[in-house]
Amino acid sequence: MTVPNTAPELFTWEFAANPYPAYAWLRENAPVRRTTLPSGVEAWLVTRYADARQALADGRLSKNPDHHAEDAHGKNKTGIPGERSANLMTHLLNIDPPDHTRLRRLVSKAFTPRRVAEFAPRVQELTDDLIDRFARRGEADLIHDFAFPLPIYAICDLLGVPREDQDDLRDWAGMMIRHGGGPRGGVARSVKKIRGYLAELIHRKRNDLGDDLISGLIRASDHGEHLTENEAAAMCFVLLFAGFETTINLIGNGVHALLLNPPQRTLLQESIDRGETALLDTGIEELLRYDGPVELATWRFATEPLTIGGQRIATGDPVLVVLAAADRDPARFDDPDTLDLSRGDNQHLGYGHGIHYCLGAPLARLEGRTALETLLRRLPDLQLACDPADLRWRGGLIMRGLRELPVRFTSA
Repeated sequence: MTVPNTAPELFTWEFAANPYPAYAWLRENAPVRRTTLPSGVEAWLVTRYADARQALADGRLSKNPDHHAEDAHGKNKTGIPGERSANLMTHLLNIDPPDHTRLRRLVSKAFTPRRVAEFAPRVQELTDDLIDRFARRGEADLIHDFAFPLPIYAICDLLGVPREDQDDLRDWAGMMIRHGGGPRGGVARSVKKIRGYLAELIHRKRNDLGDDLISGLIRASDHGEHLTENEAAAMCFVLLFAGFETTINLIGNGVHALLLNPPQRTLLQESIDRGETALLDTGIEELLRYDGPVELATWRFATEPLTIGGQRIATGDPVLVVLAAADRDPARFDDPDTLDLSRGDNQHLGYGHGIHYCLGAPLARLEGRTALETLLRRLPDLQLACDPADLRWRGGLIMRGLRELPVRFTSA
């Protein structure tokens, strides 16, 4: 990897395709840098691992956008487009303790290792069904045909969305993905539709409780947990939103990295063929580190003056921790720009750190692990069907993911 000699231009389409040389320059020359984002908002970018880990756990950096010195959030320039107008602000990405502690406790039981393990057969069933749909064609777009629908259907099942409604959720979520680098109005319209549907579903479920997450939230509210209807809708929305987009990118970026690193892919394929699991387990963690699904952690705002990496941050300033840069910091990882599926001591920040560590990480790992194992087992000669330089990456600030991933293989 060639590191630029001068300050690189950020947030261009060229940068989106490969941001890692620019991040290497920032780590070396300006590890905590004030930057004007494409939206016009000014924010601090934190790029070194040690600084990133500190910032992610620092209680002086609030998730509540009301702490922003400028009213950019009210102008729809930070956060999820449309969440304010859709009355979806009270979710885990926007609140601090004690409300964060209370709401996280209500849903954490849905993501315990035991509950996730119980969900594994359904994830395998969804994975096989999706592969069945395109295996006979000998070609596919792994984003549209596989990486996108798998987590959508999985999180819908977990929430308790009826099967007959799940395609509608898939369509609305698809609008959010397609508009990721374009007009924010398209995303806002999708957010409004999803919010309206979730509010109606919560109302319906009050008279027909099941063993799903929405029913669990209703029971908690009825037993004195004081969960408002807006909090319930916002909670379901952010679980849906975070639950599908991160996993789409984990699968898409992961397959992409394997296809561009044939020796590592061969090692993993041979391990899977032998029925082994160790390399698959460490491999998922390495793919999360090497080219993870979340490029920048979600917004934080300084509640008082503080110092990060020797740089003074003023009250009200936005801070964005660049997970993709921190996870390739040579001060923390040996040979960080090399994909090593057997890497040990891999304490990456792909799912964050501290009290805001990704709640759905166990489910995302299960889905990513199942997807990769099944693809390589069922389609062993899977290969990229285009020049890697022709692949397009979605524009956007927080997530990192491909628009499409065309592949070909021997039809099954």
